[in-house]
Amino acid sequence: MRHVIALDVGGTGMKAALAGAGGELLHQARRPTGRERGPDAIVEGILDFAAELRAHGEERFGEPAAAVGVAVPGIVDEERGIAAYAANLGWRDVPLRRLMSERIGGVPVALGHDVRTGGLAEGRIGAGRGADRFLFVPLGTGIAGAIGIDGRVEAGAHGFAGEIGHIVVRPGGAPCPCGQRGCLERFASAAAVSEAWAAACGDPEADAADCAKAVASGDPNAVRIWQEAVDALADGLVTALTLLDPRTLIIGGGLAEAGETLFTPLRDAVRQRVTFQKLPSIVPAALGDTAGCLGAGLLAWDLLDNTDRTEVTP
Repeated sequence: MRHVIALDVGGTGMKAALAGAGGELLHQARRPTGRERGPDAIVEGILDFAAELRAHGEERFGEPAAAVGVAVPGIVDEERGIAAYAANLGWRDVPLRRLMSERIGGVPVALGHDVRTGGLAEGRIGAGRGADRFLFVPLGTGIAGAIGIDGRVEAGAHGFAGEIGHIVVRPGGAPCPCGQRGCLERFASAAAVSEAWAAACGDPEADAADCAKAVASGDPNAVRIWQEAVDALADGLVTALTLLDPRTLIIGGGLAEAGETLFTPLRDAVRQRVTFQKLPSIVPAALGDTAGCLGAGLLAWDLLDNTDRTEVTP
């Protein structure tokens, strides 16, 4: 059976799969990233994991994987196949595509940015299926974005397209590690809500999920913190939809797990802010933490099908 290897590398864990031609995950596996061992060991661990998957696929399906797709965090030069920088993994300028291809028999390898890769899956086979234009925004430790256009995801001229978390929504506000003040992710990420709620309730272990529960029970402090986050998020999203005019706006990540506690006030806040803009459908992500793996599989199949020429390098 023809299949590909899909790898989603995170700061703490790696998710991997063997994916069939229809995008289905035929075999799944997980293991720690092991970042405490340093960047060289992380790269070696990724390559070893892929080699094990290749051997498993050959044994189970009678042939080795036809291609590999890898999603990694940080700054990614997808065209050259280089993992340029990842603060949480400690690496710089890792020629991951070349190293991976050498390790697993010279098959083609696609390298993608984790959020854009997850967005690719959500757009093609998840919550954005059928939409010609979508914006995928996961609300996690930070806030990123993936701009979907006709079944592909736009990387931008330098690989920075979609960084909605660094739109300034509160000028002069809280400092952001990026060097600006008042960035969206400092107010509306799951991490920002967790920090604000922990301070308000006096429990350092409290997080955004706890805040959402308190909102549902009517706690006034929780309601205030939540609404501030929703308002900041709506400001950032309206800026994005003014520029991009997406048909579907897909919200994922930890904060989206609050369900209608988030989506009802968010839809209202966005609706109140639009004037001439067309209001997109605002929907929750559908694929959960498998989005990165599914997207990596799609990147690999795109290489084989030669449908996404931006991923193909001789």
